[in-house]
Amino acid sequence: MSKQSAVERTARAAAEFGDAGDAVDDAAAAVFGVNRTDLRLIGALRDGPLSAGRLAAAVQLSPAAATTAIQRLVARGHLTREPDPVDRRRAVVALTSQAMRIIEQVYGPLVEAARVTLARWSAAELGLIADFLERGRAMQLAEAERIRAMAGGAVSSRR
Repeated sequence: MSKQSAVERTARAAAEFGDAGDAVDDAAAAVFGVNRTDLRLIGALRDGPLSAGRLAAAVQLSPAAATTAIQRLVARGHLTREPDPVDRRRAVVALTSQAMRIIEQVYGPLVEAARVTLARWSAAELGLIADFLERGRAMQLAEAERIRAMAGGAVSSRR
């Protein structure tokens, strides 16, 4: 296989891997009964409670949009919103036990399947895979910033 063919195969596989991740997120959102934006908020709270402002920043939503999403998720029984014990003027948002159970049911088997899959490679191969994923993530985030700048008016093709 030529290097060009290998690059094309790898790029196609990476894009398909991303599409498969989207399919998992779509399925998870359906189990939760939420949209993908709400699922991002749930995911951002897996490691523990956050203030509403930090949660909004973590998922790159405006404070108003985050507040609306938080209200939807509280109404669905996935989140709690309580006064911050340290600063009672702020709210702290956390996952409910119901949401944590769903996360375990949805993602627990996925994590285990990933471990089984990754165990097939040597430590050196895993290092290469991790390097690819880390560099690819950095590239994707940089491209997301470039594209967001286009949406902000840097490029106008809407006429």
